[in-house]
Amino acid sequence: MVDTNQAQDSAEIRGARGGWIQWVMVAGLIYLLICAVGLIGSGFKLATGDQAKELFAFATNPFAGLVVGTVATALIQSSSTVTSIIVGLVAGGLPVEVAVPMVMGANIGTSITNTIVSLGHVREKKEFARAFSAATVHDFFNLLSVVIFLPLEIAFGLLEKMGAALAGVFTVSDADMGGVNFVKAATAPVTKTIEGVLTPMGSTAGGIALIVVGIVMIFLSIHYVGKLLKALMVGKAKDIMHTAIGKGPISGIFSGTLVTVLVQSSSTTTSLMVPLAGSGAFGLKQIYPFTLGANIGTCITALLAATAVSGNAEAALQIAFIHLTYNVLGVLFIFGLPFLRYLPVKSAEWLGATASENKMVALVYVLGVFFVVPGLCLGVTSLV
Repeated sequence: MVDTNQAQDSAEIRGARGGWIQWVMVAGLIYLLICAVGLIGSGFKLATGDQAKELFAFATNPFAGLVVGTVATALIQSSSTVTSIIVGLVAGGLPVEVAVPMVMGANIGTSITNTIVSLGHVREKKEFARAFSAATVHDFFNLLSVVIFLPLEIAFGLLEKMGAALAGVFTVSDADMGGVNFVKAATAPVTKTIEGVLTPMGSTAGGIALIVVGIVMIFLSIHYVGKLLKALMVGKAKDIMHTAIGKGPISGIFSGTLVTVLVQSSSTTTSLMVPLAGSGAFGLKQIYPFTLGANIGTCITALLAATAVSGNAEAALQIAFIHLTYNVLGVLFIFGLPFLRYLPVKSAEWLGATASENKMVALVYVLGVFFVVPGLCLGVTSLV
């Protein structure tokens, strides 16, 4: 009996040590993520010089920028990765007004993951209707947000102005102790070493190499952070979700935000909800607020990425705050107005019922919304 207790104690100690090691690894990977964004900014600035605007002239049309963000995120299946790359590009000279529609598009593109997850329920008609509705409510909400806020951004620069105001508050001159940014100083050993190796290749080649290395580092860090956090937190995230779902929409929104911050992935949060909906454990109106919270929680990655960039740090922070502001305003505006509140729910229920009757509708929807329609729009806008 004593041996059994000792074995249990040893197992608990090993588990605790393993948990601490995993958290240290998470911290290390977030450090690499911040370094990677800095490298992309440096590389973009080095490769383009003062030609950043000309390089992205094709995306000065907001619809083209929206399509780029949508397709890139749908292919990569991570809005965190895409928005982190955008933050790095803005730090290197990509105009903020070009980046805003790209961030909006990233919101749409990230919805593909949970939509694909719902296809696993395709064999059971009623189950598939519920699961596909739960997945696509995220799509309809994000599409409605774009329909509302993209025209406002084009006409008045609403998000750009709000992002600039917030960035100005957080980049006051006294905040970095006389010009020493501690986060930037902490990442300097890694970024300066890599830059020292690659910049001798020349401005264009060296800049491109820095961008490629930065993108690879972002992919790897976000991929492994996601894996580690899922192992550490998904069980707790499920508990939070189950506890909060019955407590009303406000609780659902806050819990969706918290879960997404914990697992660093809105795709994970929304994908966790799909089987719950498919099984009938929770209704679409109960799950819907979690989707809204997931949109807000996913902004933490871009904000982290913007804390230490070389180049235009204030612009990088501005685009990160634009991402946050856009998602918070979307929730306040759409969920706050009764006539808009359940429009995504009704649309998703109709699509789920239609797709359960004809499975080809689901396939056409995924390919059409995330690839075919954006591709056609990009082709049309390039000809205009």
